[in-house]
Amino acid sequence: MQHFLSVKDADSIESLLAQALYYKNNPFADQALGKGKRLGCLFLNPSMRTRLSTQIAAQQLGMEAIVFNVGAEGWSMEFEEGAIMNGSTVEHVKDAAPILGQYFDILAIRTFPGLQDRVADYAEKILNQFVKYAGVPVLSLESATRHPLQSLADLLTIEEEIKSSPTTFSNRKPRVVLSWAPHIKPLPQCVANSFAEWVNHWGKADFVITHPNGMELDETFTKGAEIIHDQELALAGADFIYVKNWSSVQQYGKMAEGDMHSWMLTQERLAITNQAKVMHCLPVRRNVELSDQILDSTASLVNQQAGNRVWAAQAVLKNLLQTYE
Repeated sequence: MQHFLSVKDADSIESLLAQALYYKNNPFADQALGKGKRLGCLFLNPSMRTRLSTQIAAQQLGMEAIVFNVGAEGWSMEFEEGAIMNGSTVEHVKDAAPILGQYFDILAIRTFPGLQDRVADYAEKILNQFVKYAGVPVLSLESATRHPLQSLADLLTIEEEIKSSPTTFSNRKPRVVLSWAPHIKPLPQCVANSFAEWVNHWGKADFVITHPNGMELDETFTKGAEIIHDQELALAGADFIYVKNWSSVQQYGKMAEGDMHSWMLTQERLAITNQAKVMHCLPVRRNVELSDQILDSTASLVNQQAGNRVWAAQAVLKNLLQTYE
C-alpha cells in the first residue's frame, strides 16, 4: 500500500478487515514492525477519536507518533500554485511537505472542506499536494471528500455483528441503510461519501441511502446504492442504520430547507426495522440527530464503532509500513 486516501488504495477490503480483527485480539503482535519509524500527524482541523486512535495504533506497532496542530501551533499555510505570498499565509506546502517527508516515515493529514467552492473541495487540493511533495506514504485522517479510516472501522463493526449472528445472515445479505439526519449547521459530505463508497466496493450488503429531496450525494460515491426519499420505506427491514447529516452537494454547503426534525431517528422508526443496530461516527448531537433512547439502548453500536477506530488504523499502518520492508 503506497498511500491510504480512499477505498481504492485497499487491495482487499476483506484482508484489511481480517487484519483489524486480528489486532483487536493481538494488539502488540507486530510491535517490532514500526520500531525506529515515526508517524507525523498533521491536523488542520480538530479531532478526538481520529487523533487518539491513530496514535494508539501507531504505538502498538512500535512507532513514535508526533502530533502537530497546524492552525494553532504552526504558520498559516499556502496551497495555491504561483501564489504571491504577501498576505496572511507564511509557509507554502511546497516548502513544508518535503521537510516533513524527511522527518517522518508516514505522514497522516486531517483536513476539512471549506464548503464554499465544490470544485476546489472535491479536487482534494490540500491532501494531494502533501502526496505530491512529501515523498513518503500519506494517510488520510479525513479529507474534503472522504474519511476512509472511519469507513473501515464502520465495516469492521458491521462484520463483527454479522459474525455474531451467523444464522440471521446465512442466506441473505444484511440490509444497510445510510440515513440523513437533521443538524444545527451544515456539515461536510466526507463521512457519508466514504461510507457509501466502501459499502459499494465491499459488495456484501443490500445498500440503501435515504435523504430528503435536494440532499443527494455525488453519484461518484453512491453508484450501486438504492436511493429512497421516504425514510420509513427505506428503514423497513433494515439490519443496520448509519445515521449522519450532510449538507447539500447541489447547492453546495447549504442546509436542507424547511423543518427536517422528522428525519431524526426515533424508537418509533426503529420498530419497523429488523431489530436494526444503529451507527454514528460521533460526535453526535443528542436529540437532534439521534434520540437519547436510541443512543443509550442496546441497539446502539456507536461505542463499539468508535473503539474499532484503533484496529482499523493499526491494520492500515501495518500495510503502509510494509512498503519499507
